[in-house]
Amino acid sequence: MADLLAWYDRTRRRLPWRALPGERADPWAVLVSEIMLQQTTVATVKGRFAEFLHRFPTAAALAAAEMDEVLHAWQGLGYYRRARALKACAEAMVARHGGRVPDELEALLGLPGLGPYTARAVAAIAFERPVVPVDANVARVVGRLIALELPPVRAARRLQEAADTLALAERPGDVAQALMELGALVCLPRAPGCLVCPWRGACAAHASGEPERFPGRADAKPRQERHAVGFLLERPDGAILFRRRPDQGLLAGMMELPSTDWLPEPPDSAEIRAAAPVGGEWQMLPGTVRHLFTHLDLSVRLLRGRIEDAPPEGVWAAPSNLAGLALPTLTVKLLRHGGAWVGKGGKGVR
Repeated sequence: MADLLAWYDRTRRRLPWRALPGERADPWAVLVSEIMLQQTTVATVKGRFAEFLHRFPTAAALAAAEMDEVLHAWQGLGYYRRARALKACAEAMVARHGGRVPDELEALLGLPGLGPYTARAVAAIAFERPVVPVDANVARVVGRLIALELPPVRAARRLQEAADTLALAERPGDVAQALMELGALVCLPRAPGCLVCPWRGACAAHASGEPERFPGRADAKPRQERHAVGFLLERPDGAILFRRRPDQGLLAGMMELPSTDWLPEPPDSAEIRAAAPVGGEWQMLPGTVRHLFTHLDLSVRLLRGRIEDAPPEGVWAAPSNLAGLALPTLTVKLLRHGGAWVGKGGKGVR
């Protein structure tokens, strides 16, 4: 472990949520960062973390905010259920712990939205508890140390047990972060940097001569293809019609353009007419907007229309106010495609 910590001391990245050597970590910042980093790259989180924490500097501030405000602040990070989970976690901390992040693992595990990995990460990094969190990077490091042939998803208990043997009472927060850093920078999935790895002498995968073969990989599930038609409807004053997605499921609670259901085949004319917010003439814009979710490959054609009298009920927003809505990336793509986006990343063409 001394070799790993020495390597970490030399090479650790400066990250907005990571305490500098000799400083104490901010537990709330650690918790927020760990939830943000789930299924999102460090580069993406680095660009959004400071602004989010400035807006919600404490659990109490997040708990008191409206959900729309939280979803708006989360834009660009994806997987919006994490924003809802973080708010529920903050509300529970206010109700049970006086608004502070609890410092015991069991109490952290009792909070909504915190699974075993996140609870262990917060306990180790923020409170120096001698536990080792196992994320994808740590699973790869540990899996190679023991030459695990099974995919990590099929050997979670074995990996956690092996990781637990690495826990130390001395510098447990740095141990946890060093393991994560090793997996992120050196012990890469397809091109492990064994020549610069401080643990290559103890690594069974390196000794095998084929370190990239470990741990085993699960068969990738192909994305399901889905198709839809969206509707960009404008009033005479230029305002655009939006609707709110359901509070459960994909993009829960976000604002979107009206559309057909997401179907295995492109919607037919009857399905398009049934989903249109109003009758009348619609212009099919050239091209298709494609958006990839974890398990879905969605292709959307866009119809553009204009209503002069008796606009339908819904959420109407002027183009100049779009940046104030909680819009998922898919909706922003559609607005850009329709020349109606005025916000971060470029002005619309009207």
